[in-house]
Amino acid sequence: MNIALSLHAMATRFELILEGEDGVALRAAGEEALREIERVDEQLSRYRADSEISMLNRHAAHRPVRVSPPLFRLLADCSRFSILTGGAFEVTVGPLVRLWRAAGQRAQLPTSEEIEAARAVTGCAHLNFDPENFTIGFDRPGVEIDLGGYGKGYAIERAVGILREYGVTKGLLHGGTSSVAVVGSTPWPIRLQDPLPPETIELHDQALSVSAIHGRKIQAGGREYGHVIDPATGQPVERALAAAAIGPSPSVCEVISTALLVRGAEWVAEANSVFQDYQVAIAIRGS
Repeated sequence: MNIALSLHAMATRFELILEGEDGVALRAAGEEALREIERVDEQLSRYRADSEISMLNRHAAHRPVRVSPPLFRLLADCSRFSILTGGAFEVTVGPLVRLWRAAGQRAQLPTSEEIEAARAVTGCAHLNFDPENFTIGFDRPGVEIDLGGYGKGYAIERAVGILREYGVTKGLLHGGTSSVAVVGSTPWPIRLQDPLPPETIELHDQALSVSAIHGRKIQAGGREYGHVIDPATGQPVERALAAAAIGPSPSVCEVISTALLVRGAEWVAEANSVFQDYQVAIAIRGS
């Protein structure tokens, strides 16, 4: 028996397919997994005024803000991933993203001064963690957290945990097709699309994340740019077209695919060394 459920959250359509003999139990598991995604969205969305992330962004530059232990651990992990990827994965990149989005709206490139000002408030080094009190502070005004794709991967990870608790042995959950997780040891075929090498891979108890510069475009200065910004330079990523990561954790896959897209093919060997339980692929412009 197949059960198919869906949910719109995090500006993404999540779709869930479960297979098994007990349809009632499968539906109960699936509905609870999707409710977990909603709970994560309520906690992490910077677009919700009452979310923990919004509270942190409003107050942490003025005083340390106490957050829930799960959010504290999540952001501490993000800070660690920033270091492991040489700053290519960065949940404080929001000021640069907004700067380039505004540039596209006025069809005019940002100035070097504007880019440097945004870069000055970008970086997890601006986050101060107090593990005894579960508080986080920002070291200057203008710093803000936007979990972006990592939040989606984290939500899928939490939902997959619910499915396993319910004893689901075969299922697939995806968010916007760019983040996929498979529950169970039965292989589930997934087709990669251009610009990645078009091939069918089989996931079992694994996740897949694909990051790409296509999708939202920025028109500025008479040129078209992708929407992914390199935190190190403050410029849109141009050479790499798409990157993918496969492995046990949906959220870590998001980290790797994002960092690989930013850093390019020269980071593949290091990525394989740092994240040994994961496989990576990348498409380079002109290759």
